[in-house]
Amino acid sequence: MSVRFRFRAVLAGLVLAATVLATSGSPATASGPSTGQAAKLSGSITVFAASSLTEAFTKVGADFDRLHPGVTVAFNFNASSSLAAQIQQEAPADVFASADQSNMSKVAGMITGRSVFAENLLEIAVAPGNPKHVRSLADTVKPGVSLVLCAPAVPCGEFALQAYQKQGITVGNVPTGLNVKDTLSKVTLGEADAAVVYVTDVCSAKGSATGVRIPLSQNVVAVYPIGVVKSSGNRPVAAASEAYVLSSAGQKTLRQFGFLKP
Repeated sequence: MSVRFRFRAVLAGLVLAATVLATSGSPATASGPSTGQAAKLSGSITVFAASSLTEAFTKVGADFDRLHPGVTVAFNFNASSSLAAQIQQEAPADVFASADQSNMSKVAGMITGRSVFAENLLEIAVAPGNPKHVRSLADTVKPGVSLVLCAPAVPCGEFALQAYQKQGITVGNVPTGLNVKDTLSKVTLGEADAAVVYVTDVCSAKGSATGVRIPLSQNVVAVYPIGVVKSSGNRPVAAASEAYVLSSAGQKTLRQFGFLKP
């Protein structure tokens, strides 16, 4: 056998071996699942969410649970400042949805996958029929009108004070609520004539309060970020729930409850 013939025979053998390997596939591709196939989600998570998200996220969470029968989403609704403090103290949270960027930044090192998912605007909540004839922020500080605001450390309280400052309006000592729902309840229960809350909260009152619009030039836009807590005990479900909030279905639900597209 010539040297040239032996070389061709070896080359043919190498080609044949390569062909067999290519058609048989590696163990990962031959017997394992495809990389596009999502693993089945299971287990529970707790979402820490701003009080203003109560109604919208309750619906979003129920929809997410239906999509994933093995999953349960629980919620801790409160002021974003309180939730951030709880996370800093290592409370068992899987996802954090804040009503502002400031409180999310407080726990930035403990959060991953941070994304903005909604915006909101302020509105004046008054009793049905607006018996005190409140038409503007200036009217809320007139004699005879009892005003309540969110606590200054709470996003809705901070934003409300910014709105008053834009108009050069001085707000005296007024009662404050622990969070936006607590603040709104002062009006719905007849304990105050006016409260500065979010548009979405007035919508959620379903007739027990009336909204007085604040012009956009006088308003403050609340930007809502969401992220997965790094210490989450169920990162796959936490990440999937965040993705659902950002999805077209989750965004549609948020629009239905009055939230604005970011």
